[in-house]
Amino acid sequence: MNKVLIIYTGGTIGMVNGADGVLVPFNFEQIKENVPELARLNYQFDVHSFHPVLDSSNMDPEIWKTLAELIYKNYHLYDGFVILHGSDTMAFTSSALSFMLENLAKPVVLTGSQLPIGEIRTDAKENLITALEIAAKKENDSAVVPEVCIYFDAQLFRGNRAIKYNSEKFEAFRSPNYPILAEAGVHLQFNSNYILKNLGGTLKLHTNFNANIGVLKLYPGITKEAVEAITASKVDAIILETFGSGNASTVAWFLESLRSAINAGKLIVDISQCKKGSVQLGRYETSRILQQIGVLSGFDLTFEATVTKLMFVLGLGVSMDEMRHLMETSLRGELTAG
Repeated sequence: MNKVLIIYTGGTIGMVNGADGVLVPFNFEQIKENVPELARLNYQFDVHSFHPVLDSSNMDPEIWKTLAELIYKNYHLYDGFVILHGSDTMAFTSSALSFMLENLAKPVVLTGSQLPIGEIRTDAKENLITALEIAAKKENDSAVVPEVCIYFDAQLFRGNRAIKYNSEKFEAFRSPNYPILAEAGVHLQFNSNYILKNLGGTLKLHTNFNANIGVLKLYPGITKEAVEAITASKVDAIILETFGSGNASTVAWFLESLRSAINAGKLIVDISQCKKGSVQLGRYETSRILQQIGVLSGFDLTFEATVTKLMFVLGLGVSMDEMRHLMETSLRGELTAG
């Protein structure tokens, strides 16, 4: 029988109504009592619960490290892993794990829910059961989905391509720039052409993340003081959220602020404020100048993937030229260059 490790970090999925009507976490190691359907699955699973459980708003690189190390430690004992996680920062965690786990050959499926598992109309049971099925799924003794992904509301997304876009509907996630990996209807339909291929190699663990990153979101009328609060700060990298396909102001003081930051050794990555589409530096004059002064293209990276990839690359201890190259290269299927 295939074996799956369930890792419960916290989140809505593990909540039940307490005596006073307030949502409280239950002992997830007794999950079969709340989801009796699990007894009908034809594989084994174990549960590892965080103590205490965490609201996903409190996720940080140290917790990502704990998750990655837990998977690495148990990698040869299980066929797949399901991480139960609050939905608010799930896309950050899935992106981070994709970079932390190099040469991954087994599924790591993150899921959660919009309603607690104890509610009558909950989406938790379907999300959990199907995530387990995906984590255990094999063909020819190989995992069908050997990558980090998110399963939510009948759709499977690449973990570093997903964004949370809705806090009120069961359809909480989207993948604006990459097709879904699978869809759950009467049958599980996998889109194998879009799933990462396992190229072999030993699983490598990367946990040295540098979180010293700033974010500069542009808007019409942004002031020099607001820009320099980021560009002249002591961060090691800056995410520049620009307009359209990567466009920004060509005012002299603005360009000089960026140039000074780059000359001081900061990485600046240009991503679009648009959820769908890609940065195309040089397509318009307003972005050609950015390219000329050394701003990097984030292509179609999500904000979540840009944050976690920068933390990962900054933590590798490689040269500036190598970091610049890695940021514009697809490492785990997180971007489409060109």
